Amino acid sequence: MTSGAITASAAVGLALAGCGGGSTQAGSEPSGSFAVDVSAATFPTQQTIAQHSAMVITVRNAGSKAIPDIAVTITDAHDGSSAQPFAEDIPVAGVADPSRAVWVVDQAPCPANATDITASGECAPVGPGGVREAGGPGGAVTAYANTWAMGKLRSGHSATFKWAVTAVRPGVHVIHYQIAAGLNGKARAVAAGGRPLSGTFVVSIATKPRQSYVNDAGQVINVP
Repeated sequence: MTSGAITASAAVGLALAGCGGGSTQAGSEPSGSFAVDVSAATFPTQQTIAQHSAMVITVRNAGSKAIPDIAVTITDAHDGSSAQPFAEDIPVAGVADPSRAVWVVDQAPCPANATDITASGECAPVGPGGVREAGGPGGAVTAYANTWAMGKLRSGHSATFKWAVTAVRPGVHVIHYQIAAGLNGKARAVAAGGRPLSGTFVVSIATKPRQSYVNDAGQVINVP
């Protein structure tokens, strides 16, 4: 994995490429800088067609005040958020939608009825009416392009964004992520200790699916 620092305004610029719905949120978002640390970011770099994998990004509030709305934007390294998340734009003229899936999202960071973050960094369920948005997979999805947000993150606490995905397009693919402290640019994420707030995974997806079998002990054995 390679990483490069970004500014909060760059992250918000990508997020704002989505459909509307941000004006009300913008009015209530606190202004200021918030120290954010990407404590872990993992995604298998060698995969095969039909393989189930997980992209996991854990972020920590390294400052003294609560982050208003911790968010991650998933983009294509070349096409930004013009491509769908976990997808790429194909270089074919005249198609209505050039975006083609590289991975199918089986499970997004939060269930549809969750918007709060527990002390362990996972999503906590909320009562009826607590769904953030209804326009995509998982309760953490937002109206902003390719962006998931898990809500307020208290000082010293962490939040774990996890996407369960299945590879569907072979080849070498580059996927990028960016971290933000809010969705509208008022809450600015700053890197704690100079660490980057973005990163890139270069993933090779083989054509043939991995072969596996169940042994006498009931264990699933993957054949190299």
